[in-house]
Amino acid sequence: MVVQRTQRETLSVARERALLVGVLLPDSNVDMSNPLAELAALAESAGAEVVSSIVQKRLAPHPGLFVGTGKVQEIAERAEAFEADVVIFDNDLSPRQIRGIEEIVQRKIIDRSELILDIFAGRARTHEAKLQVELAQLQYTAPRLRGMWTHLERIAGGAGAAGDVGAKAVGVGTRGPGERQIEIDRRIVKDRIHQLKIEIDQIDRRKLREIQGRRDEFTISLVGYTNSGKTTLLNRLAGADQFARDMLFATLDTKTTRWRLGDGSSVLLSDTVGFIRDLPHRLIASFRATLEEAIHADLLLHVVDAASPFALHQVESVNVVLKELGCQERPTLLLLNKADAVTDDTNLRILARRFTSALTISAARGDGLEQVLEHARNAMKGKVVEATLRIPSTEGRAISEIERYAHVLGRTYEDASVLFHVRANQTQLAQLKGRHPAMQELAGG
Repeated sequence: MVVQRTQRETLSVARERALLVGVLLPDSNVDMSNPLAELAALAESAGAEVVSSIVQKRLAPHPGLFVGTGKVQEIAERAEAFEADVVIFDNDLSPRQIRGIEEIVQRKIIDRSELILDIFAGRARTHEAKLQVELAQLQYTAPRLRGMWTHLERIAGGAGAAGDVGAKAVGVGTRGPGERQIEIDRRIVKDRIHQLKIEIDQIDRRKLREIQGRRDEFTISLVGYTNSGKTTLLNRLAGADQFARDMLFATLDTKTTRWRLGDGSSVLLSDTVGFIRDLPHRLIASFRATLEEAIHADLLLHVVDAASPFALHQVESVNVVLKELGCQERPTLLLLNKADAVTDDTNLRILARRFTSALTISAARGDGLEQVLEHARNAMKGKVVEATLRIPSTEGRAISEIERYAHVLGRTYEDASVLFHVRANQTQLAQLKGRHPAMQELAGG
């Protein structure tokens, strides 16, 4: 079988037969009992059909092939035997390694970052998410342009001999110095990356202004490994109606909604994109505005899939990303979710012993959520109090915010004012008065 270089024009693995390869290095952060389980889930999430897998232990990657020469030959034979269309590595490969393996295996080679980027591209729905994914893909692709498509080695603008492929492109205005097509492609990619950065920077600034505009409010952000149940928890706590499904990276967009705590106080609750082991740094950079919700949150709810045999590894992976974002010191409550799906209590007991302050919950069934609610109330740094506030009738915005952020127990009308008897969180009450100087708290209220 002769590999068609045009296969790499599309990096998607949808509907392709995939052979998985994992190289276990001394610092590999995987579950040794089933090291390719997550890669298989990623491949299937991208639409591929996993037909076989190969694992190799090495002290260090081979500089040219990542795996050893004997192992790459085994990969070629296995790919032929199982009629695989693509070989997916659970490691990041250099352009040189991809080319070297591809020449021997005669199949398209995809590494871990490329696979995750492919999934993100398929999941992106909003304009913002599409721009962020495109930037990450182009930054990944830029150093890998050579050898990715057949036309990259053609000469652009050259006269060429009769019958040459390059000669067919010759026309008015195309007779130039014969610049290599790869250089044209590199310049196009560079220009597009520059344009995307400008557009994303504008979105980032707008997003940051929105977040800073909420600095007077107590904010809580849901973080966690992909498919840990964050969106289901958001829907259950705040009565939202966000798309939630048992799949990796079901949503890439941040959703912020008001969560009323039932005692006259409320917070802003945000869902964030799920994390994963070895999440490509380019994606973290591109989605930084999306993750600003976590960076600036007053409290993080770290949601863990307690039914997963890889839960401990997933907690560690999330902590790595939080550290990279600079928010590892934020107040955090660990939530052991999916208790209803746990078939072996051993894993849950291990997690509970390891994380003694964690709460065991089921977002799907609603179990344990009262404890989460109570923790959120306590975290708001102030007890709930009752107060009487006088607000001029002309202060429509202040009246609107009182009705929105506090539990109104009663109201009376004076000549030019409204008296509100409210129950509210002490911190929120102070913030309301700070935003509206005309608001007066009556003594003995």
